[in-house]
Amino acid sequence: MPTIREATFQLLRELGITTVFGNPGSTEETFLKDFPADFRYMLALQEASAVGIADGFAQVTRKPALVNVHTNAGLSNAMSNIMTAYLNRTPLIVTAGQQTRTMQLLEPWLMNVQPEVLPQPWVKWAYQFVRAEDVPAAFMRAYAVAAQPPAGPVFLSIPLDDWDQETDKIAVVRTVSTRCAPDPTRIADFARRLSEAKNPVLIYGASIARADGWGSAIALAERLGAPVWAAPSSERPPFPETHPLYAGGLPFAQGPLSEHLAGHDLGIVVGAPVFRYYPWVPGPYLPDGMELLHITEDPSEAARAPVGESLLSDPVLALDALTGLVSPRTTKAQVTKLPHNVAPHPAAPPSEDDSLLSPRALFDILRELAPADTILTEESPSNLSDLHAAWPVTAPDSFYTAASGSLGWVLPACIGIALGEKEVGRNRRVLAVLGDGSLQYAIQALWTAAHQRLGIIFVVLRNGEYGILKSFAILENTPEVPGLDIPGLDITALATGYGVSSAQARDEQSVRTAFEAALANDGPSLIEVLVQTTVPPLL
Repeated sequence: MPTIREATFQLLRELGITTVFGNPGSTEETFLKDFPADFRYMLALQEASAVGIADGFAQVTRKPALVNVHTNAGLSNAMSNIMTAYLNRTPLIVTAGQQTRTMQLLEPWLMNVQPEVLPQPWVKWAYQFVRAEDVPAAFMRAYAVAAQPPAGPVFLSIPLDDWDQETDKIAVVRTVSTRCAPDPTRIADFARRLSEAKNPVLIYGASIARADGWGSAIALAERLGAPVWAAPSSERPPFPETHPLYAGGLPFAQGPLSEHLAGHDLGIVVGAPVFRYYPWVPGPYLPDGMELLHITEDPSEAARAPVGESLLSDPVLALDALTGLVSPRTTKAQVTKLPHNVAPHPAAPPSEDDSLLSPRALFDILRELAPADTILTEESPSNLSDLHAAWPVTAPDSFYTAASGSLGWVLPACIGIALGEKEVGRNRRVLAVLGDGSLQYAIQALWTAAHQRLGIIFVVLRNGEYGILKSFAILENTPEVPGLDIPGLDITALATGYGVSSAQARDEQSVRTAFEAALANDGPSLIEVLVQTTVPPLL
């Protein structure tokens, strides 16, 4: 009879999961021993990076990915990016080893004492096996749970002595649906209300992008002639930002968001929460005279929405249905665009220091020099407005960031994105725009980029501060907060130490020279750019 390990690897083969992302520990070695030649192990130097890399890979390939981390310590390290994967709705199977069953009553060193509890609430399902022979079948269940809407991570805790047990229970490989269609009666009612509205507005979210739905989103907007807003803090743009009907990104605070929607009698949110807020700024949920409809594939998202009538559906199937049902309008809305596109806040005022490049000037250079099909990722919160003004997103699957707001995701995720691009055969260039503070949260992921010879370009804006926190300090009236400046970092030395080609730039010519060298490099490159210190308004 095959061992549990052999049966599980065979199941993974049949599911098309032959890459394991991870950082091994003592409780994982019994799973990884005699590693099959037709699998590849993608090593990260810290567990959060392993999860971030797997997240980027799964988003690009649109398939569940497998992550293997160490027991309690490794799972704890990974939690920030497991949370981000949950909010990104990325299907991941996260596994961790567990101490030998014989010792578990004693709670030995490095035992995960409550393995089903630790990753909650940021996994859809968590399980530790009662019987070793259930391992393959539980992997099949984990795959099904992770892939079904709303997609997300699941967690399996596996005692290290289970893998060598023999089994005659071979898990049956089966398929599951990953899309759910709208209720015909309710979608017809939504279509009628959109057709009868005098001034409707569309609010699109990242689930449209995840479901490859740009074409459907454009078709409904053009049939209604209605303006389109991106939902607050969309991690993936749901609509081309140069389209005549695109207005920009809604702010992520209650009062200002309501003000932006004033004058509309009906809004419909598709593929996003109602609404994603972060600082508290009082005001009504909606302006006077406006009603709201909400389409989401997530029952919990529909339940917690404070306003709006909800419909459970795959967002793209709902868009297609609405387009076929709504009455076309002959006149199109006249849209005044926000210059910062999907960013939730405007740009900082100009700096008086002209000895360094402004962030906007840097981004203009990057957009000019980068190949047209470059994938952009970002984790530089204080420079979002300038980045999106200089670099409007005009193609699907060409921009990624974290839904959670947690730092330390983009650097490893762009490694997974580059690996995913290879996997699907597109091989587009990946550019990561990072703040000097954000870089430090997952800097060890640079080693994986170097080890895999991935042609990612990391551009790090060096302003020596946590700029976005200074924006919060102004909004929250909290002067003299300590710890907001981060001087003394030698970023190029750190990158070089991980095997990444690095350069420092401080003017236009040196940026151009460094970027052109990076484009010619078949491995990763990091460019540290000294930029003006600016503090944007938060709203």
